[in-house]
Amino acid sequence: MNQLTQLNVALPTGSIESYISSVNQVPILTLEEEQSLARRLREETDLEAARRLVMSHLRFVVKIARGYSGYGLQQADLIQEGNVGLMKAVKRFDPDVGVRLVSFAVHWVRAEIHEFILRNWRIVKVATTKAQRKLFFNLRSSKKRLGWLNQEEVNEVAKDLGVKPSDVLEMEKRLSNYDASFDGYTDDNDDEESTQAPAYYLEHKSAGPEELIETAQNDVQNQHALHSAIALLDDRSKDIIAKRWLAEKKVTLHELAAEYNVSAERIRQIENNAMKKLREAIAI
Repeated sequence: MNQLTQLNVALPTGSIESYISSVNQVPILTLEEEQSLARRLREETDLEAARRLVMSHLRFVVKIARGYSGYGLQQADLIQEGNVGLMKAVKRFDPDVGVRLVSFAVHWVRAEIHEFILRNWRIVKVATTKAQRKLFFNLRSSKKRLGWLNQEEVNEVAKDLGVKPSDVLEMEKRLSNYDASFDGYTDDNDDEESTQAPAYYLEHKSAGPEELIETAQNDVQNQHALHSAIALLDDRSKDIIAKRWLAEKKVTLHELAAEYNVSAERIRQIENNAMKKLREAIAI
């Protein structure tokens, strides 16, 4: 058996171009090397063997991720998600099955990239069922020309992908939509584009700065007016108002009547008179 290839290439963390250049320099394992490392991982949980298996297959993840460049997502993100799938594949790989790791890992790499695209391609999910997912990743390659599909093409695509024509039409509509910024401001837009954004014509129900300041000032003035009005009341009226309206645990008319040795009706009259004076004083 050949000596195990030493995979000690340091991968840069800068540009994606530097990363791709580095992973392409990692030697590809021979069949004997791959099986030996896989057995060490399976039988001895050898993490160094796992690292070597992953490192030697990073170039294949880059190649697969490049096939998904048409979805408007960062290439680095697609590669990162594909690497997650590769690590899952390495963990589950059985060298005794008789297939190479690269063939086994393709499914796992693609599955992670697919999930990432579906989570991040649009704010609103465009594919939730199995049939919609199949359409999402195959409709573009099935279209023979730009523009909307005619009925004949819809039927042909539906037959090729094993879905209903109505599903093809629905996915075509979803793929042709786009996400709009709420406020319309991007690095390269102009004032006209901003005025067409939803934030420009949707009603803004929250108060503006001037309204908030005005409300705060009114609250302060009302509090001052209330304190000044209370100061004009006699002591008994102050006490009744405080216990009936300002205390955390409000006192009943009968409790105050017993305290002042008067009827509950008399307490109610004093309370009403005091409240009338307060309203008049605050209204001035």
